[in-house]
Amino acid sequence: MLDEAWTLAAQRGWDRVRVADLAQRAEVSRPSLYAEFGDRAGIGQALVRREAERFLTGLADVLDRHRTDVGLALQAGVAHALDQAEHNPFIEAVLNAARGGTDALLPFLTSRPEPVFSGAWTLVCAWLGDVLPQVDDDRRTEAADLLVRLSISHMLLPPPEPGTAPARVARAACAVLGIAPPPAPPPGHGLTT
Repeated sequence: MLDEAWTLAAQRGWDRVRVADLAQRAEVSRPSLYAEFGDRAGIGQALVRREAERFLTGLADVLDRHRTDVGLALQAGVAHALDQAEHNPFIEAVLNAARGGTDALLPFLTSRPEPVFSGAWTLVCAWLGDVLPQVDDDRRTEAADLLVRLSISHMLLPPPEPGTAPARVARAACAVLGIAPPPAPPPGHGLTT
């Protein structure tokens, strides 16, 4: 059911997904959908929760892949988030609709703390605590907050110069942490996750 909801939301935007269409595509009855999720909002919440879990798993992998260079890891993490916003059809549909002021799933991705904002913040805080135990807790917390908020901001309103956001956000977080920033990538080179 969630696979079909993902496909319909990616194709149409969540605002245009009807429970009847979802039931038909998933080959289940509408009462079955309501029994499983409660209502349309429950389907949306479950869909966002599942997508958030996938996103956070990918982010954790990216951070761990670069854990010997914290600045580079943070830059790669931001690049991963922005890449998902651009290339994941579901996230892209939600963000495109949100830019037009219409998508009902955006609150699940931004203003409601769970699962995306708090999940990403918790993940980054824990990762920073693991790789930078010598840095004060308050600085790690502030850096994690900055990383998550600026990444979401860049997802919603991409910078005028594509590809610059990961390095800029990582430099800001490194300044908060009091560590060396990652080396600037050569012009025209984006960081791959």
